[in-house]
Amino acid sequence: MSLRFRATPRTGLIDRAHPSHDADGPLAGSATVWFDSVAVLDNGHMTEGLPYSELTDLVRARLSDLRPDICGLTLDRPRIMGILNVTPDSFSDGGRFDRLENAVKRAMDMAQTADILDIGGESTRPGAATVPEAEEVRRIAPVIRAIRAAGITTPISIDTRKAAVAAAALDAGADMVNDVSGMTHDPAMAALVASAQVPVCIMHAQGNPATMQDAPAYEDVVRDVFTWLENRIQAASEAGIRQKNIIIDPGIGFGKTLQHNLSILRQLSLYHDLGLPILLGASRKRFIGTIGGATQAGDRMPGSVAVALHGAAQGVQILRVHDVAETRQALSLQQALNGTTGHDA
Repeated sequence: MSLRFRATPRTGLIDRAHPSHDADGPLAGSATVWFDSVAVLDNGHMTEGLPYSELTDLVRARLSDLRPDICGLTLDRPRIMGILNVTPDSFSDGGRFDRLENAVKRAMDMAQTADILDIGGESTRPGAATVPEAEEVRRIAPVIRAIRAAGITTPISIDTRKAAVAAAALDAGADMVNDVSGMTHDPAMAALVASAQVPVCIMHAQGNPATMQDAPAYEDVVRDVFTWLENRIQAASEAGIRQKNIIIDPGIGFGKTLQHNLSILRQLSLYHDLGLPILLGASRKRFIGTIGGATQAGDRMPGSVAVALHGAAQGVQILRVHDVAETRQALSLQQALNGTTGHDA
C-alpha cells in the first residue's frame, strides 16, 4: 500500500499575502477550509504532524487543488444537494412525494436554496427490495420532465443503480448520476456515463440494500473504503469516464455500523487524497437517531445539520440532505462565525 495523506482541516480566514502563506494551503481548493499539516498513513500506521512545507508538489496538488466544476457549479464552497424521493417506501419521506404534483412542489421549494436536486425512484434503505427498471423509470421520468417544464433550472441528479433508469432520467432532463453501488450493480452503467459525458457519484457500499446491515465487517473501515473507492475510480477511468466527472462518497450507513460511520466521519479529510470531490450523505441516518435519541427519521434534523457542518469543516464539497433550508442557514452562520463571508460585527 502506498502512503496516504490525511490533511488536518482548519477553518477561518487565511491571509494569502502573508509571508508565511507557503506553510499552508487550501483544502481541495476550499475558500473556507485550509491545512498546514497532514497525518501520514503507512501500512495501517498513522503518523501525525508532517508539515505542509514538507509535502511533495504532487501531494500538495492532490490535497490542495480546486476540484473541477460539477454541473456548472464551482466547488470552492459546500454545495447542498436536496433529496427528493419519489418512492412509497423510503426510510424518511416515503410516500410524501410520490404524487407528481407533490414532487414538483417539493422541487420548487428546495430549488430556492439547494444547488442540486437528487431524485430517486428506488429506496435503498436497509432491507429494501430491488425495484424493476420499468417501475423506477415510471416514477422518476415524469417528475424530471415536469420539473423542467415548471422552469426549474437547478441541476438534477438521478439516484439510481440501473443504466436504463439513468438513461431515461438524462433524456428527461437530469444532469448527473448518483449510483449508490459505485457502478457495480449494473455492468452497463459505466459505459452509459462515459458515453453521456456526465458527472457520476461513486459511492461505497458493502453488500446490497437487502442485506448490507447484516453484520458488516472491515479490517479497517476508513482504509478499506479508501482502497475500494480508489479501485472504482480506476475502473471508471478504464471505462472512459473522465476524472473531472467523478465524485466520491464513502457511503455512510451503507453496510456500516454506528462505529464504522463515526470512524469515517472523524477521518473524512483522508478521502481528499483521492484528488476528487467528496459527497457526504448522512442526512437522517439511523446512527444520528441512535446517538441523538430520535427514533423517527423525521426528528433527526438537528443531528443531520450537525453532521453536515462537520462535513463542511472537513472540506466536503457536496452535502446531500433532506433539510435543505435548515442546512443552508447553518452553513451561512458557520461561515460568518469563521469570518469567511464578510459579515463583520
